[in-house]
Amino acid sequence: MGCASSKRSKQLHGYEDPSVLAAETPFTVNEVESLEELYKKLSNSIIADGLIHKEEFHLALFKNRNQRNLFADRVFDLFDLKRNGVIEFGEFVRSLGIFHPNAPAADKIAFAFKLYDLRQTGFIEREELKEMVLALSHESELVLPEDIVEMIIDKTFSEADTKGDGKIDLEEWKAFVSKYPSLLKNMTLPYLKDISIAFPSFVDLPEIEESDVSVSVNGD
Repeated sequence: MGCASSKRSKQLHGYEDPSVLAAETPFTVNEVESLEELYKKLSNSIIADGLIHKEEFHLALFKNRNQRNLFADRVFDLFDLKRNGVIEFGEFVRSLGIFHPNAPAADKIAFAFKLYDLRQTGFIEREELKEMVLALSHESELVLPEDIVEMIIDKTFSEADTKGDGKIDLEEWKAFVSKYPSLLKNMTLPYLKDISIAFPSFVDLPEIEESDVSVSVNGD
């Protein structure tokens, strides 16, 4: 077993023993081993160095390494825990664990908050929210008129910014999400309970349906 682990560590950057990762995430040891195969496939799809680069991440998402999207960039940045421009194996498993159906809601809330906190100030500001709404609608091929976008932002801040300081902090975000739990529906990937060697379809994450827009605008 030690020999196998040693061999793996040479193949995967940031390799960690599956039992350790299973203890720290909702995945089982067998699921971590399946993710290892997926990771090896992704991390050698363009650059054969055992690391997932942003181009490889985009290729997995969109089948086109040159297609960029703010949402995908933010997900990549949050997976890149060491902030060194690549995703290592341990980072890959730990970050995917947040999307597991059994992951704590607090982890999902914090991750979603960071997605919108584009400038990493610890707050969600109006311009950041607008950028993400436009990015998500673009990814969902839903064209939102400027006045609708502004209405969504105004409605969100009127309810979430309870301190009235023009920005949303984590505590305000938690309260807002508790009122509208559907905001976290994209933070769970049900099929992570049944890992196969296929890239989790994060393209499904930013779906915006017309009913969601109505809820965001009308607060129903």
